[in-house]
Amino acid sequence: MSRSAHPAGPRHADVLPEGHPSAPPADLNHLDRKVWASTVTRTPDGVVSVGGVEVTRLAEEFGTPAYLLDETDFRERARAWRTAFGPDADVFYAGKAFLSRAVVRWLHDEGLNLDVCSGGELTTALSAGMPADRIAFHGNNKSVDEIESAIRAGVGRIVLDSFQEIVRVAHIAQSLGKRQRVQIRITVGVEAHTHEFIATAHEDQKFGIPLAGGQAAEAVRRALQLDGLELIGIHSHIGSQIFDMSGFEVAAHRVVGLLKDIRDEHGVELPEIDLGGGLGIAYTSTDDPREPHEIAKALTEIVSRECEGAKLRTPRISVEPGRAIVGPTAFTLYEVGTIKPLDGLRTYVSVDGGMSDNIRTALYDAEYSVALVSRTSEAAPMLVRVVGKHCESGDIVVKDAFLPADLAPGDLIAVPATGAYCRSMASNYNHALRPPVVAVRDGEARVIVRRETEEDLLRLDVG
Repeated sequence: MSRSAHPAGPRHADVLPEGHPSAPPADLNHLDRKVWASTVTRTPDGVVSVGGVEVTRLAEEFGTPAYLLDETDFRERARAWRTAFGPDADVFYAGKAFLSRAVVRWLHDEGLNLDVCSGGELTTALSAGMPADRIAFHGNNKSVDEIESAIRAGVGRIVLDSFQEIVRVAHIAQSLGKRQRVQIRITVGVEAHTHEFIATAHEDQKFGIPLAGGQAAEAVRRALQLDGLELIGIHSHIGSQIFDMSGFEVAAHRVVGLLKDIRDEHGVELPEIDLGGGLGIAYTSTDDPREPHEIAKALTEIVSRECEGAKLRTPRISVEPGRAIVGPTAFTLYEVGTIKPLDGLRTYVSVDGGMSDNIRTALYDAEYSVALVSRTSEAAPMLVRVVGKHCESGDIVVKDAFLPADLAPGDLIAVPATGAYCRSMASNYNHALRPPVVAVRDGEARVIVRRETEEDLLRLDVG
């Protein structure tokens, strides 16, 4: 079907449902720099391009849906984090946000370390040439095989998440004749301003060892006694998609308090503190994320101030941005299919993807932006809900947004800021084929993760 505009039945600018917080933007053709990658722009003929390549060409060559990743923007963001923290701190990219061998190579080029949380992520990292000593291994239930693989590879640190894991890692390390560098992940009781499912530092959740009740202190005692472990620091992660630095201030205060107690009890000053990641990005124009240099300055000052008050040497700081690097670098390109106006409510715009390529709206009630990208339009705005093609009423990509009233089947629309967690959490629901990831840079596009095929699905079906 042609991707140019053509009639799609009666159109109208829908009224806002009662209580809807937004109003139509002044210009539907404008691309808000907050939510789009750095090389995304509109060409003189109105088509959006990324990395110097028009989306219409990308759709013809690679199909839709597709994740289009701005490699230049990714590298710029990685470099900005590395520069902001400088040589006296460590930046670990959180691979769970999105990982591929190409991404690993970019991280290596830009001087970042890598945080993995599964055997599969570790294998991907090593296969792409990331030095093992620049890898941290996370996870609340690492298997014996995963721990053994990590220790054999020589990972720079394993983050211990439970009392059982302290003993398990120590035993495996000793059996291999090694002494493994470890951190202990603690939960500090900070209620981050984020969705319940991604807040990770209050006591009632699966990650870490609680600071409350002396449990973290006991974990430190046990780790220091085991010959297979070299305890290098404490790890804390308070949540995801966070804009307010006050949670990090409280977390740092409590972590430094633990470091002081360790010094007083054991005569040991641990050399490292990891404050995790979780810094938010702009999904819509209302989001206001901080720049890496602001975050680095704030976190460094917080830790230095707390350590000075506790009369401790300031430890080496680590951070783990994932979403903050890859999230804004990619957008998902869709083709419009069915358009269904509901008078007095909104218009449902169905695309050729959905919850199989972006589960975050259904899972976290996440909000996204959307834009018509195959052309410009001067038509009036209409309130839309962008939905997928899956047999599920919760198959929503963008809950409420505005698109031109002359939107038609065959148009291309794009949802920005989908670089983090969308491909990583993609599924084969309804036997959908997971989209490709296409990296674009300096006028060239290449597939870094190919589109799945029906042969891929059948290859796993051995019945």
